[in-house]
Amino acid sequence: MAKTLFITGASSGIGAATARAAVGDGWNVALFARSADKLSELANELCDRALVVTGDATNIDDLEQAVARTADRFGGIDAAFANAGRGLDKPGTEAGDLDDIRGMVDLNVMGVILTARAVLPQLRKTKGTLVMTGSAAGRRHISGSIYGATKWFVHGYAGNLAEEMREWGGRCSVVAPGMVDTAFFDKGAPDKLQPEDVAAAVLHMISAPERAAIREIFLMPQS
Repeated sequence: MAKTLFITGASSGIGAATARAAVGDGWNVALFARSADKLSELANELCDRALVVTGDATNIDDLEQAVARTADRFGGIDAAFANAGRGLDKPGTEAGDLDDIRGMVDLNVMGVILTARAVLPQLRKTKGTLVMTGSAAGRRHISGSIYGATKWFVHGYAGNLAEEMREWGGRCSVVAPGMVDTAFFDKGAPDKLQPEDVAAAVLHMISAPERAAIREIFLMPQS
Protein backbone atom coordinates (compact mmCIF):
# COMPACT_ATOMS: atom_id res chain seq x y z
CA MET A 1 0.00 0.00 0.00
CA ALA A 2 1.35 3.43 -0.98
CA LYS A 3 2.41 5.76 1.82
CA THR A 4 1.04 9.29 2.17
CA LEU A 5 2.83 12.62 2.62
CA PHE A 6 1.04 15.79 3.81
CA ILE A 7 2.75 18.99 2.57
CA THR A 8 2.11 22.61 3.60
CA GLY A 9 3.26 25.37 1.30
CA ALA A 10 2.74 22.90 -1.53
CA SER A 11 1.68 25.28 -4.30
CA SER A 12 5.16 26.19 -5.58
CA GLY A 13 8.90 26.01 -5.00
CA ILE A 14 10.19 23.43 -2.55
CA GLY A 15 6.72 22.19 -1.63
CA ALA A 16 5.68 21.51 -5.23
CA ALA A 17 9.03 19.91 -6.04
CA THR A 18 8.69 17.63 -3.03
CA ALA A 19 5.20 16.61 -4.12
CA ARG A 20 6.51 15.67 -7.56
CA ALA A 21 9.44 13.74 -6.08
CA ALA A 22 7.21 11.89 -3.65
CA VAL A 23 4.72 10.85 -6.32
CA GLY A 24 7.62 9.75 -8.50
CA ASP A 25 8.74 7.58 -5.59
CA GLY A 26 5.31 5.96 -5.22
CA TRP A 27 3.81 8.15 -2.46
CA ASN A 28 0.38 9.73 -2.29
CA VAL A 29 0.46 13.44 -1.48
CA ALA A 30 -1.90 15.92 0.14
CA LEU A 31 -1.26 19.43 -1.17
CA PHE A 32 -2.02 22.18 1.37
CA ALA A 33 -1.77 25.91 0.68
CA ARG A 34 -4.04 28.93 0.22
CA SER A 35 -3.84 29.05 -3.58
CA ALA A 36 -6.51 26.67 -4.88
CA ASP A 37 -5.69 27.38 -8.53
CA LYS A 38 -1.99 26.53 -8.20
CA LEU A 39 -2.75 23.43 -6.15
CA SER A 40 -5.30 22.21 -8.69
CA GLU A 41 -2.83 22.69 -11.52
CA LEU A 42 -0.22 20.65 -9.65
CA ALA A 43 -2.75 17.99 -8.70
CA ASN A 44 -3.78 17.59 -12.34
CA GLU A 45 -0.14 16.93 -13.16
CA LEU A 46 0.12 14.31 -10.40
CA CYS A 47 -3.25 12.68 -11.20
CA ASP A 48 -4.95 10.42 -8.65
CA ARG A 49 -1.92 10.39 -6.35
CA ALA A 50 -2.69 13.96 -5.18
CA LEU A 51 -5.38 15.50 -3.00
CA VAL A 52 -5.95 19.27 -2.88
CA VAL A 53 -6.68 20.59 0.62
CA THR A 54 -6.74 24.39 0.65
CA GLY A 55 -6.26 26.40 3.81
CA ASP A 56 -4.13 28.71 5.91
CA ALA A 57 -1.20 27.19 7.82
CA THR A 58 -1.81 29.62 10.68
CA ASN A 59 -5.37 28.34 11.15
CA ILE A 60 -5.67 25.16 13.24
CA ASP A 61 -9.19 24.44 11.99
CA ASP A 62 -8.02 24.52 8.36
CA LEU A 63 -5.13 22.21 9.18
CA GLU A 64 -7.16 19.72 11.20
CA GLN A 65 -9.83 19.53 8.51
CA ALA A 66 -7.17 19.01 5.83
CA VAL A 67 -5.48 16.28 7.85
CA ALA A 68 -8.82 14.53 8.40
CA ARG A 69 -9.63 14.66 4.69
CA THR A 70 -6.19 13.30 3.84
CA ALA A 71 -6.47 10.39 6.28
CA ASP A 72 -9.96 9.61 5.01
CA ARG A 73 -8.87 9.65 1.36
CA PHE A 74 -5.64 7.68 1.68
CA GLY A 75 -6.18 5.66 4.86
CA GLY A 76 -3.66 7.48 7.01
CA ILE A 77 -0.60 9.77 6.94
CA ASP A 78 2.93 8.40 7.04
CA ALA A 79 4.88 11.66 6.83
CA ALA A 80 4.30 15.40 6.89
CA PHE A 81 6.34 18.32 5.61
CA ALA A 82 5.83 21.61 7.46
CA ASN A 83 7.16 23.74 4.65
CA ALA A 84 4.99 26.87 4.61
CA GLY A 85 6.94 30.01 5.43
CA ARG A 86 7.98 33.41 4.13
CA GLY A 87 10.35 36.32 4.55
CA LEU A 88 9.83 40.06 4.96
CA ASP A 89 9.16 42.67 2.31
CA LYS A 90 11.55 44.97 4.17
CA PRO A 91 13.90 43.42 6.74
CA GLY A 92 15.09 44.95 9.99
CA THR A 93 13.79 45.58 13.49
CA GLU A 94 13.45 49.34 12.97
CA ALA A 95 12.89 49.46 9.24
CA GLY A 96 10.49 46.53 8.91
CA ASP A 97 6.71 46.94 8.90
CA LEU A 98 5.27 45.57 12.15
CA ASP A 99 2.27 43.92 10.51
CA ASP A 100 4.59 42.24 8.02
CA ILE A 101 6.84 41.05 10.86
CA ARG A 102 3.87 39.69 12.83
CA GLY A 103 2.59 37.86 9.76
CA MET A 104 5.96 36.27 9.08
CA VAL A 105 6.46 35.20 12.70
CA ASP A 106 2.93 33.79 12.80
CA LEU A 107 3.52 31.67 9.70
CA ASN A 108 7.13 30.67 10.30
CA VAL A 109 6.68 29.85 13.99
CA MET A 110 3.01 29.24 14.81
CA GLY A 111 2.37 27.70 11.40
CA VAL A 112 4.96 25.02 12.14
CA ILE A 113 3.59 24.38 15.64
CA LEU A 114 0.00 24.17 14.39
CA THR A 115 0.97 21.83 11.55
CA ALA A 116 2.68 19.56 14.06
CA ARG A 117 -0.34 19.70 16.37
CA ALA A 118 -2.67 18.74 13.52
CA VAL A 119 -0.63 15.86 12.08
CA LEU A 120 0.85 14.24 15.19
CA PRO A 121 -2.24 12.14 16.01
CA GLN A 122 -2.04 10.57 12.55
CA LEU A 123 1.74 10.18 12.62
CA ARG A 124 1.53 8.44 15.98
CA LYS A 125 -0.60 5.73 14.34
CA THR A 126 2.03 5.08 11.66
CA LYS A 127 5.19 5.91 13.63
CA GLY A 128 5.68 8.51 10.96
CA THR A 129 8.10 11.31 10.20
CA LEU A 130 7.60 15.07 10.41
CA VAL A 131 10.00 17.24 8.42
CA MET A 132 10.29 21.00 8.92
CA THR A 133 11.87 23.53 6.58
CA GLY A 134 14.69 25.21 8.41
CA SER A 135 17.41 27.24 6.76
CA ALA A 136 21.10 28.00 6.71
CA ALA A 137 19.87 31.28 8.22
CA GLY A 138 18.83 29.31 11.28
CA ARG A 139 22.34 27.96 11.81
CA ARG A 140 24.28 31.22 11.97
CA HIS A 141 23.86 34.84 13.03
CA ILE A 142 22.92 37.31 10.30
CA SER A 143 22.91 41.00 11.09
CA GLY A 144 19.42 42.04 12.19
CA SER A 145 17.63 39.09 10.57
CA ILE A 146 14.23 38.44 12.12
CA TYR A 147 13.58 35.85 9.41
CA GLY A 148 16.74 34.04 10.47
CA ALA A 149 15.56 34.08 14.07
CA THR A 150 12.34 32.31 13.10
CA LYS A 151 14.43 29.59 11.50
CA TRP A 152 16.51 29.29 14.68
CA PHE A 153 13.19 28.51 16.35
CA VAL A 154 12.42 25.82 13.78
CA HIS A 155 15.75 24.12 14.40
CA GLY A 156 15.31 24.18 18.17
CA TYR A 157 11.69 23.11 18.07
CA ALA A 158 12.42 20.24 15.69
CA GLY A 159 15.11 18.89 18.00
CA ASN A 160 12.84 19.08 21.03
CA LEU A 161 9.94 17.51 19.15
CA ALA A 162 12.22 14.76 17.87
CA GLU A 163 12.86 13.71 21.47
CA GLU A 164 9.13 13.73 22.19
CA MET A 165 8.20 11.75 19.05
CA ARG A 166 10.98 9.27 19.71
CA GLU A 167 9.03 8.07 22.76
CA TRP A 168 6.44 6.47 20.46
CA GLY A 169 8.64 5.62 17.49
CA GLY A 170 8.17 8.77 15.44
CA ARG A 171 10.86 10.96 13.89
CA CYS A 172 11.25 14.71 13.44
CA SER A 173 13.74 16.19 11.00
CA VAL A 174 14.88 19.53 9.59
CA VAL A 175 15.94 20.23 6.03
CA ALA A 176 18.18 23.30 6.13
CA PRO A 177 19.04 24.74 2.71
CA GLY A 178 21.11 27.74 1.81
CA MET A 179 19.97 29.88 -1.11
CA VAL A 180 17.42 28.08 -3.31
CA ASP A 181 16.22 29.24 -6.71
CA THR A 182 12.59 29.98 -5.77
CA ALA A 183 10.20 32.95 -5.78
CA PHE A 184 11.56 33.77 -2.30
CA PHE A 185 14.26 35.71 -4.18
CA ASP A 186 12.83 38.38 -6.51
CA LYS A 187 15.58 37.99 -9.11
CA GLY A 188 15.88 34.22 -8.77
CA ALA A 189 19.06 32.30 -8.07
CA PRO A 190 19.59 29.92 -10.99
CA ASP A 191 23.19 29.15 -10.02
CA LYS A 192 22.22 28.11 -6.49
CA LEU A 193 20.31 25.11 -5.12
CA GLN A 194 17.21 24.02 -6.98
CA PRO A 195 13.92 23.04 -5.30
CA GLU A 196 14.50 19.49 -6.51
CA ASP A 197 17.69 19.31 -4.44
CA VAL A 198 15.75 20.06 -1.26
CA ALA A 199 12.97 17.67 -2.28
CA ALA A 200 15.51 14.86 -2.63
CA ALA A 201 16.70 15.52 0.91
CA VAL A 202 13.15 15.40 2.25
CA LEU A 203 12.49 12.10 0.49
CA HIS A 204 15.70 10.70 1.95
CA MET A 205 14.55 11.53 5.47
CA ILE A 206 11.01 10.21 5.19
CA SER A 207 12.11 7.05 3.37
CA ALA A 208 14.94 6.13 5.75
CA PRO A 209 14.61 2.76 7.52
CA GLU A 210 12.89 2.85 10.91
CA ARG A 211 16.21 2.30 12.70
CA ALA A 212 17.59 5.59 11.33
CA ALA A 213 16.47 9.01 12.52
CA ILE A 214 17.95 11.66 10.25
CA ARG A 215 17.64 14.74 12.42
CA GLU A 216 18.95 17.29 9.92
CA ILE A 217 20.18 17.64 6.36
CA PHE A 218 22.13 20.86 5.74
CA LEU A 219 22.41 21.80 2.06
CA MET A 220 24.57 24.55 0.63
CA PRO A 221 25.15 25.58 -2.98
CA GLN A 222 28.62 24.93 -4.31
CA SER A 223 28.85 28.33 -6.00
